[in-house]
Amino acid sequence: MNWDPEQYLKFVEARRRPALDLLARLGGKSPTTVVDLGCGAGNITRLLAEHWPQAKITGIDNDAAMLKKASSTASTIDWQQADIGKWQPAVEPDLIFSNAALHWLGDHPHLLPALTERLADGGVLAVQMPSNFSAPSHQILRKLADDYRWQQTLGGIEMGKVLSAAEYHRLLAPHCRHLEVWETTYWQALSGDDAIVEWMKGTALVPYLARLDATAGERFLAAYREPLAVVYPRGADGLTLFPFTRVFFVAQR
Repeated sequence: MNWDPEQYLKFVEARRRPALDLLARLGGKSPTTVVDLGCGAGNITRLLAEHWPQAKITGIDNDAAMLKKASSTASTIDWQQADIGKWQPAVEPDLIFSNAALHWLGDHPHLLPALTERLADGGVLAVQMPSNFSAPSHQILRKLADDYRWQQTLGGIEMGKVLSAAEYHRLLAPHCRHLEVWETTYWQALSGDDAIVEWMKGTALVPYLARLDATAGERFLAAYREPLAVVYPRGADGLTLFPFTRVFFVAQR
């Protein structure tokens, strides 16, 4: 996929809020080794480094463009390019933090217990993922990709998937001494023209647009834009309300 750090960061404050809420749930923990798994452009990794300035912080992602953006600001963070689904730590970390990344990976019933096993004893796996795949923004996208005009090119694309909060609790509880699972719906007030499309271009639309040339991509976006504007109208104040649900868990080994 062709990730664009600048596109992703257009709504940086709205994207930062869930990570801050997850970080707040970690309370007074003082990890000495922290891994940001799926660190992207590194803006959240730098928050972790500010929160725990004495810790060794590693940011891991498989996208070169995102890591180039992440490493463009000087820091003590160790940036590493790796497949986050196959990543194995050289030293068991005290904290694996993953913000809006693991929904791109399949087989969570195997992946998540495996991640807890890579922690140091008493270590914590802290995860946030979008859980908005049944929302109109995503349903319209899937329906459009299945339309006869696009199905041959776009059929079979996965935009990511997650389990329910209850399923994550049942999955992780046997592997943890302490577990918290919760969901939050953020009523995001997005500014700018075409706000929902611009948001989606930074995330869920990435695999779709990667298969289309520029001309076909614009036609696809035009077809996507029309029904979105009905469901998510722009208000007189210039803001577009975009409710977005996310699932969280903090699991201590």
